[in-house]
Amino acid sequence: MQLVDKACKVLGVPADLVLREFGKYFFEFCKRSGYDHMLRTLGGNLYEFIENLDALHSYLSLSYQEMNAPSFRVEKNEDGSMHLHYYSDRRGLCHIVPGIIGAAALDFFNIEISMKIVNQTEEEERTGKKEHIVFLVTQNPLFPSKGRKEFSSSSQCPVDSEKQIENQLNEEDLEKAKNANGDTGNSVCPVKKSHWKTLRGIITLGKGKLLRGFDPVYPKSLWIDTKTFCNGLPFHMVFDKELKVKQAGVSIQKIVPGIQTMGISLDQYFRIVHPEVPFTISSIQKFINSQFVFQTRREMMPESWRERPMLELRGQMMWMESLQCMLYLCSPLLRTLHELEERQMHLADIAPHDATRDLILLNQQRLAEMELSNQLERKKEELRVLSKHLEEEKKKTEALLYAMLPQHVANQLKEGKRVEAGEFKECTILFSDVVTFTNICAQCEPIQIVLMLNSMYLRFDRLTTVHDVYKVETIGDAYMVVGGVPVPVPTHAERVANFALGMIMAAKGVQNPVSGNPIQIRVGIHTGPVLAGVVGEKMPRYCLFGDTVNIASRMESHGVPSKIHLSSSAYQCLKYKNFEITERGEIEVKGKGKMHTYFLIRNKSATENEIMGRPMKDLDSGHESVQSIPEGKTETMPSSHQPATQTQQKKDQTPAVAMKYVDGPTDAQNSLKRRNQMKVGDLTGKTCDSKSDGSLHGNQHADDGPRPPNQARVKPAAEEPQNRNVRSNFCTLL
Repeated sequence: MQLVDKACKVLGVPADLVLREFGKYFFEFCKRSGYDHMLRTLGGNLYEFIENLDALHSYLSLSYQEMNAPSFRVEKNEDGSMHLHYYSDRRGLCHIVPGIIGAAALDFFNIEISMKIVNQTEEEERTGKKEHIVFLVTQNPLFPSKGRKEFSSSSQCPVDSEKQIENQLNEEDLEKAKNANGDTGNSVCPVKKSHWKTLRGIITLGKGKLLRGFDPVYPKSLWIDTKTFCNGLPFHMVFDKELKVKQAGVSIQKIVPGIQTMGISLDQYFRIVHPEVPFTISSIQKFINSQFVFQTRREMMPESWRERPMLELRGQMMWMESLQCMLYLCSPLLRTLHELEERQMHLADIAPHDATRDLILLNQQRLAEMELSNQLERKKEELRVLSKHLEEEKKKTEALLYAMLPQHVANQLKEGKRVEAGEFKECTILFSDVVTFTNICAQCEPIQIVLMLNSMYLRFDRLTTVHDVYKVETIGDAYMVVGGVPVPVPTHAERVANFALGMIMAAKGVQNPVSGNPIQIRVGIHTGPVLAGVVGEKMPRYCLFGDTVNIASRMESHGVPSKIHLSSSAYQCLKYKNFEITERGEIEVKGKGKMHTYFLIRNKSATENEIMGRPMKDLDSGHESVQSIPEGKTETMPSSHQPATQTQQKKDQTPAVAMKYVDGPTDAQNSLKRRNQMKVGDLTGKTCDSKSDGSLHGNQHADDGPRPPNQARVKPAAEEPQNRNVRSNFCTLL
């Protein structure tokens, strides 16, 4: 009703008009919802249609248990109009009825009706007060446009139409039709509808045989004895105005033993479930056209039957005027075999001609099909849940697989394809190991070594996410990563350098199980070409091959504790990238001879939080953190390391924040220029590799070379080419 009130305010129309329009729409909605055929077969005229609405609601209540439908009762008047009685628990909705009935009359019977309220009361029923509205229904037939012209307001009969009909009938048929109509030959018709009534009343029973209407024939005496009648209709009762039982079928007598005593009051053993009216003969006569549902009273049943569900009977009432008694023809209201068994009844108790037998069996079949459908739905739901769990497990498996192999390599292996080895012209490889690891292993339990390495590797693995470098493998205390493989990026050297700085910082949080001090690690970095591919079928690994791997390993093994050892080629890649680098000088490298190497100190433009992948603001202190290795200070002594605090451990557990790198076309072009410069050096006899760089810059500090002033961590494209050109020209002159 709140919706109706709002609609009235918006549209500016009264509530009865809104409800009437809703009734028209609801009728169309029911047709579209699949009830069109059912509604059309309720009756052959509007009276029968309204008369069977309660039966339709009773049928629908089997599927919709909570449905509280209104009730309709219709009475014919002598002038052709009808009185429609509408009963409902919901007040204020009576104006929907003209909309529904009017739409049905126009659609099904091609008639227009007018309905007006002639009486409106509230009646006290068994279940409470009900709104009782009485409508006066008048009908106005609609004819096609051609028929409307012929049937004008004049009193003349449609002679042309009669002639057309006369031509279709033979003379004998016409004569009988005229006699039936009482035609006197006059052209004036007393009633407009007499012509159509005549045609509707003619039924052809063979050639030349016409019959006006239908007149039933009744025998002079009833050709059925009392016993046969009670056995043939096992569910029937006859009672008078005082509700005294005069007659009952054998099955009702069997189920309700007290009915065998004739003359008892019917309301002692039954109560009316539908329609919800008082159990009086006058109330029953008002709803004579409705279906009546009776239910046995539990207190009148035998003591041994108290646990059984009560029996319900459904049927129609017929008033016998000559006997002043009411006949109740009914059937047990049973839906399933289970309900039949609960009442300790059998199909034999129901007459073979009664459709209740078929309804029970058909409904039992329907229930079996529904149970099968429910089982299929449950299986479908189980499969959906299993599929969801399988998808989750698949994601876990893929995550584990991608942690062992690059994603594109893993996808190729899953598809059964062979992974071809790939050549990478330039990448940066890092090796690290724990200082005095052999001594630590000799003095500790194996579980302590496992816990120490796990704590260290978890921190290192987190840093691979921060700087987007690929973890190749770990062998004992050795940790190997590569930048620029398997996805080539121009900033591979910067990523690995920042990763190495992060390793030094993270190692401070790992405790040496022997001394209790933070562990020390050595880090070695080298840049050069590699060949990468998958080896093996069982536990396949993505491995790197080439001399670059050997040199990177030598940088680590010839390094210094808590230092990042750079080769000459790695130094050239980081030279102008805002890193603080010091020269180590020439050293003897096993298998490589003398090499000029360097130490990476710090990143002058990045904070510790950026390198460690933490949020920019330190949540514990409230201020920005600074890099753990301050500018101008070099950690050379192991004693300078302090044990990790709880705050540092808490920081390492925070989600990794990826460090930003600019891998644009300019960087790729610069990388190409750098390779070209090295080729120019080869042509002049002075290669710009580690040895030539050592000869060129052997007496210079990393900060003394031609380097632009301090800037952002990633060099702008406008400044770097100029510096590269200076170096290129210098190499060319040499």
